[in-house]
Amino acid sequence: MAARAQDARRHAPATLRNRDAILAVLRRHLPPSGLVLEIASGSGEHAVHFAAALPGLAFQPSDPDPGARASVDAWARATRLPNLRPALALDVRETPWPLDRADAVFCANMIHIAPWAATPTLLAGAARCLAPGGALILYGPFRRGGAHTAPSNAAFDAELRRQNPEWGVRALEEVAAEAAAAGFAAPLVEEMPANNLMLVFRRV
Repeated sequence: MAARAQDARRHAPATLRNRDAILAVLRRHLPPSGLVLEIASGSGEHAVHFAAALPGLAFQPSDPDPGARASVDAWARATRLPNLRPALALDVRETPWPLDRADAVFCANMIHIAPWAATPTLLAGAARCLAPGGALILYGPFRRGGAHTAPSNAAFDAELRRQNPEWGVRALEEVAAEAAAAGFAAPLVEEMPANNLMLVFRRV
C-alpha cells in the first residue's frame, strides 16, 4: 500500500469484480491481433488486465481526465506490459479524435455517467475508426423494453439522476438506434453479472 500511495495509480473496486467476466466476452469478439482503443479507461486496471491476458493485441487506453491518464500510465509502468500504450487525452465529444484507426473499440461504464450527447459522438467516432466488421463493445447497465433489468439498476439510475440530471442508465433501444445511424449493425447482447450487459456492435 505504501508503494501505491507514492504513485498515481488509482483503484476502482468494481474492476476486480467484473474484469474476468468482461475478458471472457472480449475473447469471443475481439480479433486475434490488432489495436484495441479503450474509451474512458478510468483507473487503467481494465486495460492492464486485458493487455496481460491478450498479448496478441495492442491496447490504447484513453480518458479526458488527466488524473485518470496518470493512473493508467502508472499502472503501465508498474506492469511493463509491451502491448499497453500510454494513455491518450480523448474526449468523445471533440473531433478529430487523436487516433483515427483501430481494429476494435471498447468502452465500459461511461455512457450512464456522461450527458446523453456523449453517446452519439462516441458511436460516430468509433464508426470513423473502424473498418467494416470491426467491433464496438459497450459494457454497463441498460434499460430494455422500457424497463430496468433489476430493482438495483432502477435505484442506481435514480441516484445518478440525483447527482446530475444529464446522467442516467440508457435505453438499449435508443443506443442501438443511434448506432444504426452511425453505421453499425444491430447489437449482439451478452448478459453479464450484476445486471449489466455487453453490447457488441459491428461496423457495416
